[in-house]
Amino acid sequence: MAAEKVHIVGIGDDGVEGMTAQARRLVEAADVLVGPESCSTLVPAAIRGRLVSAANLEELVERIEAAGAKRVVVLASGDPLFYGTARYVCSKLGKDRFEVVPHVSSMQLAFARVKESWEDAFLANLSGQSIERVVDRVRSSETAGLFTSDQWPAPAVARALLDEGIDYFQAYVCENLGSPDERVTQGSLADIAKDSFATPNVMILVRKARVADKPGQVGTRMFGNPDECFLQSRPKRGLLTPAEVRSLALAELQLRPASEVWDVGAGSGSVGLEAARIARDGRVHAIEMDPDDHALIRENAARFGVMNLNPVLGRAPEAWASLPDPDAIYVGGSGRDVAMLVDQAWSRLKPGGRLVTACNSIENLAAMHTLLRSRSNDAAYWMVNIARGIEQLDRIRFEAINPIFLIAATKPV
Repeated sequence: MAAEKVHIVGIGDDGVEGMTAQARRLVEAADVLVGPESCSTLVPAAIRGRLVSAANLEELVERIEAAGAKRVVVLASGDPLFYGTARYVCSKLGKDRFEVVPHVSSMQLAFARVKESWEDAFLANLSGQSIERVVDRVRSSETAGLFTSDQWPAPAVARALLDEGIDYFQAYVCENLGSPDERVTQGSLADIAKDSFATPNVMILVRKARVADKPGQVGTRMFGNPDECFLQSRPKRGLLTPAEVRSLALAELQLRPASEVWDVGAGSGSVGLEAARIARDGRVHAIEMDPDDHALIRENAARFGVMNLNPVLGRAPEAWASLPDPDAIYVGGSGRDVAMLVDQAWSRLKPGGRLVTACNSIENLAAMHTLLRSRSNDAAYWMVNIARGIEQLDRIRFEAINPIFLIAATKPV
């Protein structure tokens, strides 16, 4: 005879009254209920004696194993598969042994209370991890939802964000969701930092306006500084050359201390700014046609204390007509005219100079290959695939950056 399935049943602050009829029948028919001590007030008094408390996930697994062939129901807050217990116990004891009956997640309830969509929100659980691990993701988000913890309650989270210069979110702290003493507090991060709340709770952050991201701490590296160090335009976020690709591109430019450099299609100026740090006695001209991004180049240069970066507002090739011939050129951007820009920039490159360009489409790569192999005998090509590790609870998952093609060539003497 097949062993009885263990049911992992979601429960909210309103107890069994908020459960579906199916979930309630499972709870009432269980021989053993396993869950945190807080669940004792959420189940009817008649079955409260069946509850075996578990203080942590390891103890929960032990309680399930000790129950043997009895009908076991595990009580878990909200949706057991959303930062809940289900993933852990299934990984320890096997998925085939369990059935999951979800409840509405407190995160889902919180977004419903503040009437904000959460389909594109950044979501994180601060239980077992530090705010430092998520602060840069919050910085670049339109909306964020955080499960706070005893270690990181809502006021501490607000103070940590303010310390990082992140002050452009409207905050909501949602307590005891679904229960009679439910409370939703709205205010600025400065307001939340001075208040107190029942823990744990859900903290929702909504960007006040479409403004440029404030950068993190100014990087101390010569090059390859984290992307978050640079002020970026919100609508264009993600177009900044990633730190890993930027490092490889700068290495291939073969810059010298007195190099004259062009950064064509500079965006917010990350490549040109770090090139200016390397070519400290030379000059870097960051060419950008978008006025907002041109302003960001100036601000980033001021933040990094770079004095030899010349932001040039205008459309290439007209914008470089009066610039001195360069020793090195970096061409960014993903438009169809990249090959044309590379062709025209190549004619201005000094003999023996280096040109590096990045693109993210096969079509641009093919056009670049055709162009550069007819002009140089050392053109080289890379497909750069990078995945960055992200910690989630007790595991690491890798988040891939879109593949980028990098091309470099030397102009014959």
